[in-house]
Amino acid sequence: MDSNPRGQKLDFSNTEFAFAYKSDAQLQRTFRLFKMLGSNFLSKVGPPLVTFALKLGLPVQGIIRRTIFDIFCGGTSLEDTSDRSQELFASKVLTILDYSVEGKSTEESFNATRDEIIRTVRHGAADDAVAFSAMKVTGIADAELLAKRDAGRELSKEEIASLDRSKERLKAVCKVAFELGQPVFVDAEESWIQKTIDVWTEEMMAEFNKQKPIVYQTVQMYRHDRLAYLKNLIAESKKSGHFIGIKVVRGAYIEKENARAMELGYGTPMQANKAATDRDYNAALRECIANVDHVALCAGTHNEESAALLAVLLDEKGIARDHPHVVFAQLLGMSDHISFNLAHNGYRSAKYLPYGPVKAVLPYLFRRAAENTSIAGQSSREVELLRKEVQRRVCSEVPKIVFSGKVFPL
Repeated sequence: MDSNPRGQKLDFSNTEFAFAYKSDAQLQRTFRLFKMLGSNFLSKVGPPLVTFALKLGLPVQGIIRRTIFDIFCGGTSLEDTSDRSQELFASKVLTILDYSVEGKSTEESFNATRDEIIRTVRHGAADDAVAFSAMKVTGIADAELLAKRDAGRELSKEEIASLDRSKERLKAVCKVAFELGQPVFVDAEESWIQKTIDVWTEEMMAEFNKQKPIVYQTVQMYRHDRLAYLKNLIAESKKSGHFIGIKVVRGAYIEKENARAMELGYGTPMQANKAATDRDYNAALRECIANVDHVALCAGTHNEESAALLAVLLDEKGIARDHPHVVFAQLLGMSDHISFNLAHNGYRSAKYLPYGPVKAVLPYLFRRAAENTSIAGQSSREVELLRKEVQRRVCSEVPKIVFSGKVFPL
């Protein structure tokens, strides 16, 4: 039952709701892991050490699976994700399935990734716990060719044919999603390959979103040009008469973007500072909600202020908290206090549930480790919330008496 009155700012401090799905042992393990992730040294040195150990054939995969993998991933296979999805669904939190294998670059691997993504779409269509699938275009296309096209460089006939096949892979995924009515997110990537991804995704939305939003474009608001892009996208889609799906995120490649811009001597596409990113992110939320009949929004955020703002916007405008065009999303293992408190108060809340072989999803795991140290206060916030819940559970098990409204442990 909703515990937060309409129009009142949400309180995300209830750790009982946030961690109800975790056993005491899981809670303690997660607490210890986040304390480790709070070390910048560990997050920076850990990835190259792990990579080196794997090259030497050292048995580190088991350690990774029992620690960071178990926290941030749903399993090594699609079938493994079902138990985790059901755990989330028991607390009214939906699942976004994400096959997170990266770094492959052959036609065979691209086809295999396409087929696996289609499997996630079919799986989700048959399971009420799974609301969406997610994909990266670089899982089905050569990143170097995408960069070459974005840069306007001449492509050979073979390279053009390769990109055409990649676009057909994207279309194959979207077609199945359309036929089954199961939405799919096309994730944003680095700015130097994003133009082609934008064009392809826009074409998919125009073709498959005529009846309802099926294909979602992703906009990263740490880019200074994305708010204008979003507004133009909404205006153009209104003219053509199709729905658009928009996943709004802050972004995941800021250090990589700035380093490349400096190395190659061009102006960074990044915002001047975090305040500008926050400003544009919240403006994007307002823009989407102002057009909610036409725009489906996924607000991907670990920022409490943005999540609270969107919740208030829905209430102030009289939009149902469970409106099918609005969903909040966080990554598995992060910001449970946002996800589960939103769900408890009747909002549509979802978790990104990545999966894949341990070695293949290491790039994803390394980004999560880096994110927890680069986002201001992320690790310390997670640690304090976990500590609070551990203490709450310990105290709740201590025998006590109540006298004159005060609690006295026995």
